[in-house]
Amino acid sequence: MIQFRIQPDSEIPASSQLFNQIRFAIASGQYPPSYKLPSTRALAIQTGLHRNTISKVYRQLEDEGFVESLAGSGIYVRAQGHEGGGRLQSPILKQYPEAYKTVQKTLDELLNQGCSLNQARELFLAEVDWRLRCSARVLVVVPLQDLGAGELMVDELEESLEIPVQLVTTEELAAVLEQTTSATLVTSRYFIGEVEAIAGPQAVRVIPLDIHDYSKELNVVKSLPKSSCIGTVSLSPGILRATEVILHGLRGDELLVMTAQPKDAYKVNAIVKRCEIIFCTDPVSYLTTQAAMQTVSDDLIRPPKLIRCENYIGSQSINLLQRELGLM
Repeated sequence: MIQFRIQPDSEIPASSQLFNQIRFAIASGQYPPSYKLPSTRALAIQTGLHRNTISKVYRQLEDEGFVESLAGSGIYVRAQGHEGGGRLQSPILKQYPEAYKTVQKTLDELLNQGCSLNQARELFLAEVDWRLRCSARVLVVVPLQDLGAGELMVDELEESLEIPVQLVTTEELAAVLEQTTSATLVTSRYFIGEVEAIAGPQAVRVIPLDIHDYSKELNVVKSLPKSSCIGTVSLSPGILRATEVILHGLRGDELLVMTAQPKDAYKVNAIVKRCEIIFCTDPVSYLTTQAAMQTVSDDLIRPPKLIRCENYIGSQSINLLQRELGLM
């Protein structure tokens, strides 16, 4: 009798563990067609699971065409193969037919490389289990001097991924990783080198994110007449520094560029009074600048044009992270 082992501390439900192990026994020929499965009582003694749980697993195996129940006799392995339609009856296979082909092709490649079915199974399960553990904890990592960029990333990721995201500074990352290795680190490509240097020895996954390309905003800047004054308000001092460099490279001394963080009320008020156009990179900066405009509205001859930039993180990077974390 094949020995099935259930890991009680795994994030994979016990019923799923047993289902996958029995399915593998069938797929690998250890349970050949017409083989009678152990009784629920015998399997309960071996695995420690409740008989109702085992009955549920057997029903799932039958629903997906792996086994069939013969009244008064027991549960037997069905002849597998496409010609019988057993595996193709599974809803997941019908839902993702191309993905199923990819799995088949990958499995064939592993077998050609000399892996056994059991080894291939371990490779797949190890990767899936690791990603599940990593997705349980997502850390945004930025330097302490640019904590604002991290706050932007956390807000956008929590809204997009609908999971908790923790902000960690680069300076404290090593200490955090000493406490855990099952996490996914997320950072901007601006900071990727330093983060990878710390995370690499710990074998922790790091995913770099591309920021918004700001092409629409740059087109607005290109069209401004000479001597215009542009303001940028952002939580991130890194964005503000980059803005000054980029705009100077784009227009030279033709434009006056003013920048401020929303916490600096004096500079924000100066931008509102002086600039013709103001870019805000995040909701906090936008609301702060709006409030400042209302406060000094009596002193404004012509209110500046206020532009709320799109999200800090590029949409393609969000989609990539969703796939990597198994959220799609």
